[in-house]
Amino acid sequence: MTADKTANRAEHIHFVTGRLAEFSLRAMLDKLAPQVGFDYSIQVLNITVAALMTPAWVAKRIEIPSQATRVLLPGYCEGDLTPVTSVTEVPVECGPKDLRRLPRFFGQSAEQAGYGPYEIEILAEINGAPRLALQEILAEARRLTAAGADLIDLGCLPGEVWSGVGEATRALRDAGYRVSVDSMNVREIELATRQGAELVLSVNSSNREAALDWGCEVVVVPDVPKTLAELDATVEMLAAAGVPLRIDPILEPIGFGYAESLARYVEIRRRYPDAEMMMGTGNLTELTDCDSAAVNVLLMGFCAEMRIHSVLTTEVINWARSSVAECDLARRLADYAVRTESLPKRIEPRLVMLRDPELLTIDVEAIRELSTRIKDNNYRIFAADGQLHLISNQLHLTDADPFRLFDQLLDAGRRNLDPSHAFYLGYELHKAATALTLGKNYEQDESLDWGLLTQPEAKHRLSPRGKDQ
Repeated sequence: MTADKTANRAEHIHFVTGRLAEFSLRAMLDKLAPQVGFDYSIQVLNITVAALMTPAWVAKRIEIPSQATRVLLPGYCEGDLTPVTSVTEVPVECGPKDLRRLPRFFGQSAEQAGYGPYEIEILAEINGAPRLALQEILAEARRLTAAGADLIDLGCLPGEVWSGVGEATRALRDAGYRVSVDSMNVREIELATRQGAELVLSVNSSNREAALDWGCEVVVVPDVPKTLAELDATVEMLAAAGVPLRIDPILEPIGFGYAESLARYVEIRRRYPDAEMMMGTGNLTELTDCDSAAVNVLLMGFCAEMRIHSVLTTEVINWARSSVAECDLARRLADYAVRTESLPKRIEPRLVMLRDPELLTIDVEAIRELSTRIKDNNYRIFAADGQLHLISNQLHLTDADPFRLFDQLLDAGRRNLDPSHAFYLGYELHKAATALTLGKNYEQDESLDWGLLTQPEAKHRLSPRGKDQ
């Protein structure tokens, strides 16, 4: 519609839905419309499941009132909307796939202007690199870089000299990767730096004399972390020789001086206000019985406030297997919070994995009402009020235990439970039970939200699009 046709008109949204969603949509809009400030109309098309609509199918049936200023189709009505826009002069768009997300759709988006930039560099260690074949090292470098790593760190083995470190470094450099070498052994370091390693982890009094000849940046660590012994002397010597450096006071595990080690980072920043610093996070993420994501967020927050611009992370133990990706998101979140002086809340949902950022409630009465409207024998599954709900034509079963619920279904004598259908119901009920256990949202035929680890799920229940049910 041209601008002159919409000027000075109140917002009137025409919602298009299917028969089963009508009751829930009306209940939602009765509350939402006055809060947001729009008028609305609802057109219920002759289709049971709104997700089966296509734009071409809708275009043949839609009737838009003259006062409408916008048309909102169900979120599942995917594809080219041209068939609908060609029969109306007002804007047409798809809403959220879940009706419970309509409030957020109308002005409560978590996306923030200016989110995304970061200053923290991620070094991702290939642990035990000398034990890997060259192709394995290259494959691991590809994986870590795709997850967000800026440098690939070749983790050498204490007490051994890896004669192949130079070859590995050159192969990585030729493939376009930036490389650091994680060793205190002068011979190993020389082999790596000659082939293009740009950073050495680490240097203290034992090898600082040799560092003058490597021609690259180094990470300075204390001889004794608890006392910062020899740290100042190493820094002063290297700085006087023009060797670029970063300082890492060493993060200690919980129970071994963790709190004091954090205090040492604060002290080093006070002592060297303009120096580059680094933190190795593995002593916390790898050595603590908890999922690594929240640990990485807190550490990135500390680094952002202390202007620690590089971290070394590892993915050895299973609970830390996605640490690089977690650090990549966490550094953006921490940068945003520090730069804008805003709380790091409702900004990055991909870091909330165990539980969902927002638990959407379902009215049990609405489920009961829906069960009275269904005319087909397909099964709908809901998780609400601590219970699993299974509804179909003249059927509403509920229990917290999916096995007991399935027993109820068998006792109901339904005849459409062939093996594939039973397998599907078991799969979906398991997802719903998991959602109830962890405090996650469940939506039938949709994958549970595991944040950055979410895997899209194929839909198995819905019939081919465009066919009425």
